[in-house]
Amino acid sequence: MKTYRFLPLTLVFVLVLTSCSTVRVATDYDREADFNSYTTFAFYKPGIDKAQISDLDKRRILRAIESQLVSKGMTKSETPTLLVSIFTKENQRVNVYNDYYGYGWGWYPWYYGGHYGSHVSTTTEGTLYIDMIDAEKNTLVWQGMGISKLVTSSNIDKKEERIRLIVSEILAKYPPGSDNK
Repeated sequence: MKTYRFLPLTLVFVLVLTSCSTVRVATDYDREADFNSYTTFAFYKPGIDKAQISDLDKRRILRAIESQLVSKGMTKSETPTLLVSIFTKENQRVNVYNDYYGYGWGWYPWYYGGHYGSHVSTTTEGTLYIDMIDAEKNTLVWQGMGISKLVTSSNIDKKEERIRLIVSEILAKYPPGSDNK
């Protein structure tokens, strides 16, 4: 019976820890594509050059993508079967919280006491799109998208760790059906 006493507190703690690191992921793919035939990859430079982020962050993202694809058994090649491109978006998320606390007395409009208030907070969210393009047909066959809070501080280690997490969460769904295994 004593072990159940701390269970709600433990669940709340785990929920708080995991909610801080969540990445919202969505994917789409071509049902006609044969994903088993894609064994080699290369980065699609024209697409990557259009991403509106620093070159340092581009390289961090590309290293994370390469690491994930190699761990899935793919090989980087000069004659790829799959081209990989990225696209990014950044936006400010504004949260408004309305509060009421305290006690008061009287009738409207002559109400005294209590407090009505609100506070606003903003966070920077980024969206990373990873596109997989059939190199022979030059058609998009898979797209993964991840939305997450960004590390905006100058802590390079946290930034790299966050990028690796975002890429890992997106590519966990590649190839289609791999997340069911």
